[in-house]
Amino acid sequence: METNVSKRDIGELLGTFAMVFCGCGAMTIDEITGGAISHVGVAITWGLIVMAMIYAYGEISGAHFNPAVTLAFAVAKKFSWRDVPKYIIFQTIGAFLAILLLWFLFPESKSFGHTYPAENFPPIKAFVLELILTFFLMIVIINVSSGSKEIGTMAAIAVGAVILLEAMFAGPMTKASMNPARSLAPAIVSGNLQHLWLYLTAPFLGAILAVFTYRFVKIGD
Repeated sequence: METNVSKRDIGELLGTFAMVFCGCGAMTIDEITGGAISHVGVAITWGLIVMAMIYAYGEISGAHFNPAVTLAFAVAKKFSWRDVPKYIIFQTIGAFLAILLLWFLFPESKSFGHTYPAENFPPIKAFVLELILTFFLMIVIINVSSGSKEIGTMAAIAVGAVILLEAMFAGPMTKASMNPARSLAPAIVSGNLQHLWLYLTAPFLGAILAVFTYRFVKIGD
């Protein structure tokens, strides 16, 4: 039993590490090269790495890679509350390891892919947008991981696609985090803490709201 749990924890750590390293890495390289990757390239990178890590670790850990997703699954009674703290800790460790490696590789970066509202876009609006983005993400995740739709291929493509979509259209306004661990690590390492509060709260609220919506829609099924 302990061995199984350990494998799940490590799966979350490695999956989150890869996701943050590639996603924030694309943003970091785009920053230091003056836009060589482009906004579209960054969005595609996020979508593809999430898809790949779901294929890699979905059957081992469930491929949460996101504290908001883990908490929402617990609220939905699809994940043990006992395992929530461990998952969040390992996800956060994975994110910090990724950002520290980016710091080592690209010390000239000033952000390492940190998340912040666009200029002239008020933080409260960024909060609402991040909440809605995470709501959409969790709606997709919980639906493709339930019942007859619980198919790895479908889950990987659907989740990767919605992250690519949301990063594509909302990235210019909030960087489309949807993930507290993904925002916390680069904020701490780069020292950009001003708007961190909204990225640590909105995803949790959006994911939990998605669970309640899912329950309402599923009544009678």
